[in-house]
Amino acid sequence: MAGADEAGRGCLAGPLVAAAVLFDQERLGRAEVRALGALNDSKQQTAASRAEMYPVILRIATRVVVVARCAPGIDARGLHVTNLAALRDALGRVACPGCICLSDGFPVRGLDYEQRAVIGGDAKSAAIAAASVIAKETRDRYMRRADEAHPGWEFAQHVGYATPEHRQAIERLGVSPLHRLSFQSAAYQQLSL
Repeated sequence: MAGADEAGRGCLAGPLVAAAVLFDQERLGRAEVRALGALNDSKQQTAASRAEMYPVILRIATRVVVVARCAPGIDARGLHVTNLAALRDALGRVACPGCICLSDGFPVRGLDYEQRAVIGGDAKSAAIAAASVIAKETRDRYMRRADEAHPGWEFAQHVGYATPEHRQAIERLGVSPLHRLSFQSAAYQQLSL
């Protein structure tokens, strides 16, 4: 079973990160199943619980792939097209003959493997939930490091989401190279882009 999900879709800044995780259910023992029992949609978990699950998933999964798409690429191709391409790339790199590829919400066309879109999949599939955790934790780590390279926007605090603090930083500093300019956000209204 391969599952894919993304993090950063609704952000004003930073990459879109898609992850895919393959579990070989025949190779999972009781201990692995118990360890994966804490899996849930990454948005429903605390940062600490995601950080705890991250190495567990990496240890138990048969394959894990992370694909990132930068802000200029998102601006050039559009968010939805970029998202589907990233999910397809990630799933295509973890899939193997006989596996079923699951994605959270969106059907991913163009795979050479059986594929199913699962609405609310990160709450229904361990593979999708694991991909959700890997994508979110990878993206958040990137944004915390980006905070050092781009001081003032406080990326470590809001990781690119449109919080009041982020909008105030944009008003004060303008946009950084990590900001997605194709978004029609109220945060950009005061700027002449």
